[in-house]
Amino acid sequence: MKLPIQYTTSLVEVSSQARPIEKETGVLQEDIAWLWPRLLSSRDQVLADVENKKNGRPSPIFPEPVDSRFFDLPEELLASHSELQRMVEVAGTFGQEHDSVIVLGIGGSYMGARALFEGCCHPYHNELPRARRGGYPRLYFEGNNLDNDTMAGLIELLDNRPDEKWGIVVISKSGSTIETAVAFRIFVEALRGHCQKKGLSLGDHILVVSQEGSNLWRLCESLDVPKSHMFAFPGDVGGRFSVLSAVGLIPSAVVGLDVKGLLDGAMAANEAFRTNDPAENLILKYVAICHLMEIQRGASIRVLATWGKRLEALGLWYDQLLSESLGKNGQGATPLTVVNTRDLHSRGQQHQEGRRDKLFTNLWPAKERLVPLGIAHCDADDDGLNEYAGRTIHELLNAARQGTNQAYAEAFRRTAEIVIPQIEERTLGAVFQFLMLATVTEGYLIGINPYGQPGVEAYKRHMRQYLRKT
Repeated sequence: MKLPIQYTTSLVEVSSQARPIEKETGVLQEDIAWLWPRLLSSRDQVLADVENKKNGRPSPIFPEPVDSRFFDLPEELLASHSELQRMVEVAGTFGQEHDSVIVLGIGGSYMGARALFEGCCHPYHNELPRARRGGYPRLYFEGNNLDNDTMAGLIELLDNRPDEKWGIVVISKSGSTIETAVAFRIFVEALRGHCQKKGLSLGDHILVVSQEGSNLWRLCESLDVPKSHMFAFPGDVGGRFSVLSAVGLIPSAVVGLDVKGLLDGAMAANEAFRTNDPAENLILKYVAICHLMEIQRGASIRVLATWGKRLEALGLWYDQLLSESLGKNGQGATPLTVVNTRDLHSRGQQHQEGRRDKLFTNLWPAKERLVPLGIAHCDADDDGLNEYAGRTIHELLNAARQGTNQAYAEAFRRTAEIVIPQIEERTLGAVFQFLMLATVTEGYLIGINPYGQPGVEAYKRHMRQYLRKT
């Protein structure tokens, strides 16, 4: 199965041809050759722990948690047609029955779903008339911050549409994350009033994804949420690795996305991961470049440059993935998402002439999804754009990408690229799995358990203490 994305890099130099400064800023072929046996060993350990988890055996490498089941999710869901079909049918019907749906979740419980929504739906999906949305609802994301005004503003917006029906998709693994729990309580009360006015049953307008038996699960049962509206959050999958479970699939199906295509793309990434050949194993090559640039060239900041706005949310999802997985024991590169060309007008100067502590990776969609816009010829030409007449916006973006790559190369700041043919479900499924597998493999390579996030619990503990004091 061919991986529907490409990974290319100008970082790799042949030592006999490399100038001294290139040896200082690039990665040599012999470096990759030296690292490759360790990469293969790390890959094999990752796969072994997938089997260990499946068979109830502990990992010989790391103590729990080792939430490695994310690897098998695409194959499992595609093989078990009944559960996948239930997700698609229930969530799709839920979407068709509501004018607006509010997704409540934080971190891994919403970031992947938001990335899919922003990448695969129309850029102004919520502003389109319902027919142009294919009969699917507007989608809003809340419960991802303790922000009074955004919650109050959304409730006000919903109240100003009294003739429309709205519902909630609430996602929380533990069911007790305070941001989502608070938002759910607030939005349930607003929904209760909405349902009472229309003579509707409250529970019918809620979908839930949580661990069975969690506080949230029991609460939804008490709210008479139908059993068919309740989906299990896989217990042995961490939040940031859960986008290919009900966590990401339910919101996607609510707006009619192709969840099977998403899983197909992830399966292609799994197959590529199992390949030994360095020329074909793009995931291990990505890990090699990231690791060698960090330990040999001091590139401790990894800049993921999304070309165009539609992939920004995917970059923010990756920020969490890298931060929570490898940011432990004083280790871990710092992720940074930028959107180009927008951020070339803010961060570009520092990236061009600041510290050489960054690895730049472009996330480049080779083709636009909507009708290509071109620059018209104008007789006045006061703006001086006639020399670009006939060029499309995408061609200008591509020229900016190539110009940026060249400018960085001239300053010995090398750029790698993840190229996708087009932003769609299958390619994004491959990108999600590509980055998750790369991150986990790097954790095994450097001796960091990529699962679990013990540091995140500290602020929660202190927050509860302050609330009890006041």
